[in-house]
Amino acid sequence: MTHYDRLETRAPKTREAALFRDLAAALAIAKSRAPALRRQLRGFEARDIRNRADLAALPVLRKSDLKAQQEDAPPFGGFSTNRMAQMKRLLVSPGPIFEPEGHAGDYWGAARALYAAGLRRGQVMHNCFSYHLTPGGHIMESGAHALGCAVIPGGTGNADQQIEAIAHFRPEVYCGTPDFLKILLDRAGELGRDASSIKNALVSGAALPASLRGQLLARGVNVSQAYASADLGIMAYESPAREGLIVNEGLILEIVRPGTGDPVPDGEIGEIVVSRITSDYALLRFATGDLSAILPGMSACRRSNQRITGWMGRADQSAKVRGLFVHPAQIAEIARRHPQCLRLRLAIGRADEQDSMVLHAEAAVDCDLAAIRATLANVTKLRGDVVLAAPGSLPNDGKVIADERPLP
Repeated sequence: MTHYDRLETRAPKTREAALFRDLAAALAIAKSRAPALRRQLRGFEARDIRNRADLAALPVLRKSDLKAQQEDAPPFGGFSTNRMAQMKRLLVSPGPIFEPEGHAGDYWGAARALYAAGLRRGQVMHNCFSYHLTPGGHIMESGAHALGCAVIPGGTGNADQQIEAIAHFRPEVYCGTPDFLKILLDRAGELGRDASSIKNALVSGAALPASLRGQLLARGVNVSQAYASADLGIMAYESPAREGLIVNEGLILEIVRPGTGDPVPDGEIGEIVVSRITSDYALLRFATGDLSAILPGMSACRRSNQRITGWMGRADQSAKVRGLFVHPAQIAEIARRHPQCLRLRLAIGRADEQDSMVLHAEAAVDCDLAAIRATLANVTKLRGDVVLAAPGSLPNDGKVIADERPLP
């Protein structure tokens, strides 16, 4: 079987209708149980969110906001729909951010990604994501169990002991970071132990440059990538077509302009925002802080969901200029006040041993540069110049603020 299930190849319009039908139903239930979600939905009825345009009208939830709300309303900031004792696991990620795991099978949506990476029922997976407090190890293990596979809970570190387990249990699939896979294979060679049973790998949490993928393939391991977070589980995964990452079923993924909740056109780089409403935890329009872009068309593997280019950096581009922080949200406010500007990009540099700011403004019509300059000063409390740019001339790299100052 080429695909995990028929959901992967359904018509995009059918998927879209099902996503928003399910979202409205889940929100109607979760809204009564999760006070923070109720505040986020203030002024909106769940039944009124019928498409992406309706969804884009809702405020985004940023990780910094989630952390603050968890501090004010422990343990989960008012986004949990169940009591703490009803959860399967209580987890902690750096921040700290606290995450619940519910009892549903494949709670984090990992089975689909593992299947695309080559894991099949009856095989053994060696899992080298952390099991200590953080969700990583549990995310992948729950997916393997949903597929009917046994798991070696390797966790992180202690390469020699892990190699002993690999040589003895002969797992077919590795799960972990790509660099640790190379460490294990190198160490197995040094020790004269056989790790050749590993034929496939699903990696995440670190970059997979083409050079490293090539080295691992030369050693007999076919490596696939997954894009995941502790808050949302598996958001997108690589298929054998190797054409970007395919958005996981059951999620609504948007790409928005950094500092805003405004969706950007397909192909333009922006911040990944995901809605995932489960029976335990309600994250609506959760801003991941990661940059990516939607790829056009459908994958050659016939999976019909959206595809993203993969991780392209971080969206938090705040920078300190002359002692004051400038934030992407401030540039978005300037754009709101001057709608004739199609796109804005603030370049921060150094001139005469002082910080300098130049706001590049794409516009198809003549603009009042003095008015934009005054708005820049009013919003940021800093003086800067404004330069007009031709439509489409600014880089498509997702940057609203480009800190071009030389490193010390």
